[in-house]
Amino acid sequence: MGAKVTVKGQVTIPKPVRDLLGIKPGSEVAFRKGEDGRVTIERADRRNPPSRFRKLRGHAGKGLSTEAIMALTRGEA
Repeated sequence: MGAKVTVKGQVTIPKPVRDLLGIKPGSEVAFRKGEDGRVTIERADRRNPPSRFRKLRGHAGKGLSTEAIMALTRGEA
């Protein structure tokens, strides 16, 4: 997959790449040069997704012992 550079130095990012990276009009992108000389493109304005464990924080309730939590996870309680 390739693209031509215009006289202004602009390049159209191919649609499959935009779709893969979730790039929409107004999105910011970053170009990174690797040690091997390759240049990669990535979304620069995307925040990291929240940790899957952060969503679970606080669901066990306060004051439960480790044994009580393990019993809950095993379905023994």
